[in-house]
Amino acid sequence: MTQTEQQILTTLLELEGDVARMKTETQKPNLLPIFSRLEALSQSLPAGTDPLLLHYLRKKSYEKARLFLQGRDAENAAGNCHGHEE
Repeated sequence: MTQTEQQILTTLLELEGDVARMKTETQKPNLLPIFSRLEALSQSLPAGTDPLLLHYLRKKSYEKARLFLQGRDAENAAGNCHGHEE
């Protein structure tokens, strides 16, 4: 895993935690900075990055991207993307 991919995974885990806390906390976390960071990190991925990861990030399929980066892509349900075409 590249350093950028690790940063994306860390950010995705932060997003997941913040979303989970939204159900119980009265002070809702601001998710916009996390989305901005994910966008910037996604754009900085080098050439040769796995096309499936790029697909998940472009489509904002953040749970799928997290599972992919954790080596758990087999857990991802097939979507409506017909072979992940762009």
